[in-house]
Amino acid sequence: MTQTQQVPTASRLFESARLGGLELPSRLVMAPLTRNRAGADGVPGTLMATYYAQRASAGLIIAEGTTPSAVGQTYPNIPGVHSAAQIAGWRRVTDAVHAAGGRMFLQLQHGGRVGHPDTSGHVPLAPSVVRFPEPLQTPGGPQEAVDPREMTPEDIGATLADFAAAARNAVEAGFAGVEVHSANGHLLHQFLARNTNRRTDGWGGSVAGRIRFTVAVVRAVAEAIGPERVGVRISPGVEVNGVEEGDTEEIYPALVEALAEVGPVYLHLVHADPEQPLFRKIRAAWPGTLIANPRLTHEEVASDGGGPRAEALLAGGADLVALGRGFLANPDFVERLRTGAPLNELRPEFMMYVSGPEGYTDYPVLAPRGAAPASAGPRGGRLPAAV
Repeated sequence: MTQTQQVPTASRLFESARLGGLELPSRLVMAPLTRNRAGADGVPGTLMATYYAQRASAGLIIAEGTTPSAVGQTYPNIPGVHSAAQIAGWRRVTDAVHAAGGRMFLQLQHGGRVGHPDTSGHVPLAPSVVRFPEPLQTPGGPQEAVDPREMTPEDIGATLADFAAAARNAVEAGFAGVEVHSANGHLLHQFLARNTNRRTDGWGGSVAGRIRFTVAVVRAVAEAIGPERVGVRISPGVEVNGVEEGDTEEIYPALVEALAEVGPVYLHLVHADPEQPLFRKIRAAWPGTLIANPRLTHEEVASDGGGPRAEALLAGGADLVALGRGFLANPDFVERLRTGAPLNELRPEFMMYVSGPEGYTDYPVLAPRGAAPASAGPRGGRLPAAV
């Protein structure tokens, strides 16, 4: 274990807050993080229910990226929310979290070109025929990416319908709302970025054309379940998964202004930095709740969990702060930050593409005063890749 720097008990981080119709006990949000623990059919099981219920003390949990359709699947053992079995699996998860006193949104994530036929059974869809530049994990191991199929107007309409249906399914499964993933190089971000969107129709080219798909998805989802149940995640300038935006400073103010007209309950900003002009511009333009997610070094995660960065973001204008890796190794992360208790060491070898509870549900919680410390559980070798 490593010692965390204590966040002051009087910190705004531990104040209650309101998000649409939800009362949050703190401003600390558990960020969505892929863990590959669903079944091969995308159905969440009892292990996932245990994992999320352990972390129910977060002000809000945003559950991991979940595919709204079979063709949108990214990697093996990613959960879906487009079949009856998947809805029932997620209902077990939300029931467990609610029983533990928690609140949940579900992130809807369509991979676009970040997908492979060996995983999904489909040729991936994308704005343009621009191949993903790296090998992709599949059930049989890493495989070279394939050329995606450029989305036709009919594909676009069907995908909008898939997102709307997935949002309704998420509400049926017990989630308080959904987060539309328009970040980190996945489908919606691919429409935003110049290098992955080479279209010359109304869905590409100009800034207005490239933001159109994200706005259309958010509008479809808001019409399906109500804007008070919808959030949006964006990652300005975060060029992962091979995206190169080209005009970050122009496209995001336009996107935020257009999204504000639709009226989702929150905007979730990745790698937020209150010292950057674009953060201040987005904060000034966004009328609703702003969730800020800082970029943390490994040293910050180990030493203080990101608490001081969270404080700086609240002081800089964020309403809520999303942290990820601290929650992975610390089911009781909120209490550890509140009290300055030691943090568990994260075991990154069990993050993704493995199965079972090791490095997932076996991290210890703080022992009650006077009790013996809780066991960290087994620390065996790397588990076999998930299939």
